[in-house]
Amino acid sequence: MSHSNPLQPKRVLFVDDEDAIRSLAAITLEAAGYDVELASDGAEAIAKLSEQFFDLVATDIVMPNKEGVETIIEIRQRWPEVAILALSGGGRIGPEMFLTLAKHVGAQALLRKPYRPSELLAAIHGLLEGDATQAA
Repeated sequence: MSHSNPLQPKRVLFVDDEDAIRSLAAITLEAAGYDVELASDGAEAIAKLSEQFFDLVATDIVMPNKEGVETIIEIRQRWPEVAILALSGGGRIGPEMFLTLAKHVGAQALLRKPYRPSELLAAIHGLLEGDATQAA
């Protein structure tokens, strides 16, 4: 059951440990009509999900504290209806390994960093509108 009213903007939780990336995502998504909340790591994201409903979580994979794969696993267990977009620039082993793992544990779409704002919007729109044909 969705908690979202079709007349209200879709709610997106964007999770990334880099301030500049969070800020750009917020500007991009709000300009496109989404209701956006930000979190700097998985622990903060889980706390926000515990308090309010989100249609979609877009999460970086490589983060301090609670990283993305662990966050995706917990979201899938506790909020299976929430759409998940995994984002990764890689780290030491490269983005493909992280994104493959994220897909395996429940992310429905993947986006490789660096991405253009239009690519982020397309991935989120695709997930929320049921056209999840894009992948990394």
